[in-house]
Amino acid sequence: MQTGAEMVRKRMSEFNLNDLEKRVQQRARESADESYTRKLLDRGVIHCAKKLGEEAIEATIAAVGEDRERMISEAADVLYHLLVVLHVRGITLAEVESELGARTRQSGLDEKAARKSG
Repeated sequence: MQTGAEMVRKRMSEFNLNDLEKRVQQRARESADESYTRKLLDRGVIHCAKKLGEEAIEATIAAVGEDRERMISEAADVLYHLLVVLHVRGITLAEVESELGARTRQSGLDEKAARKSG
């Protein structure tokens, strides 16, 4: 039998990063009185980047010492804050996906080696 959280995740499985990016863009146009995203953006790229870093640290801690549900929650926070930073920098998710696609043309080890020699 599925837990409540598993059932919610199954229903939300159609929600994807493109949907989250659209939500960030939508919330960026709203008032800071109503939108956490707008509040973050109003504080600038440095603040947004610091929040991303904080969430990445929390995800790292969750990965090694917390339960599965906590790790899922922290991963969601990292993805949200990454999309906020991309937005504030004027970078789209499609651009990041394109970069990832380009990297699939070679092995990860070869790609990493090429970055070191370049």
